[in-house]
Amino acid sequence: MRLLGSEISVWLRGERQSKMVHVTTQLSPWKGIVWMLVTGFCFVAVTGIVRYVGSDIPAPQAAFIRYAFGVILMLPALLALMKAPPAPRRLGVFAIRGVAHTLGVTLWFYAMARIPIAEVTAIGYTAPIFVTIGAALFLGEKMALRRILAICVAFAGALVVLRPGFQEISAGQMAQVVSAPLFAISYLMAKQLTRDESPTTLVTMLSLFVTLGLAPMAWAVWTPPELFDVLALALVAVFATFGHWTMSKALAAAPIMVTQPVTFLQLVWATILGVVAFGEPADIFVLSGGAIIIAAVTFISYREWVLSRRAKTPPAVATRD
Repeated sequence: MRLLGSEISVWLRGERQSKMVHVTTQLSPWKGIVWMLVTGFCFVAVTGIVRYVGSDIPAPQAAFIRYAFGVILMLPALLALMKAPPAPRRLGVFAIRGVAHTLGVTLWFYAMARIPIAEVTAIGYTAPIFVTIGAALFLGEKMALRRILAICVAFAGALVVLRPGFQEISAGQMAQVVSAPLFAISYLMAKQLTRDESPTTLVTMLSLFVTLGLAPMAWAVWTPPELFDVLALALVAVFATFGHWTMSKALAAAPIMVTQPVTFLQLVWATILGVVAFGEPADIFVLSGGAIIIAAVTFISYREWVLSRRAKTPPAVATRD
């Protein structure tokens, strides 16, 4: 995929095979960034609520309840899809994405109940790194040297937060580490599907397949939940469903390598939430690593702004008439 400010060429076949219509769609980097910022706020709200519920409910059961409410929220869209379902060749992609996301969500719920919010967020930063690398390898998105260096700086900031080798790795940390590449697979498939499917379709199909995937795991560990926990997980479904929708909007508006680094800002919000709501200390390494990451994200956003302005400026030869 080309850099920001360029055009995506879409060839639509008409009645005559010899004639082609060239349609261009302008990417919008800042819309993608704004949508991803909204996504970040939604997912931090999800993190806070799940942390508050704690480990009272087994992780697969909590995840199942959350996604079951998500299906209810998306019921009108699901009914519409039943009348006009996606192409059969894309159902397999939806199913594979659902499997990856199901495993990632289960591990995330497990980690969220056992380690601090900021730590969950920090470890989750490896997912965008997997996404960026995967986008370059499999989706053909370009990575200029400056962007590669900025991503490396952001990764270094995440390492400052994690401090591998200086603290014991717990089961919660390992669960979050394993969930990262699974979520990366889901995000990459979402980006691929945005070419043919609407954000509403992506969220609806994800909710359906993940709920189906979680059902047998939830049944195996099911315990009677408290009403408060069910209502809290229903609220999680509201924030998470809207967050997935806004994420799909972000992916459709701009290349992955523009939208994904913005998710690093969630560290700041997660740290503040942990301090204010749960009394979790603000670790100096978390704050320092976050500052490094934000600096890298700011540089990436600035470079994309420069590139978009250059693309909008017509060449000298085009301004002579």
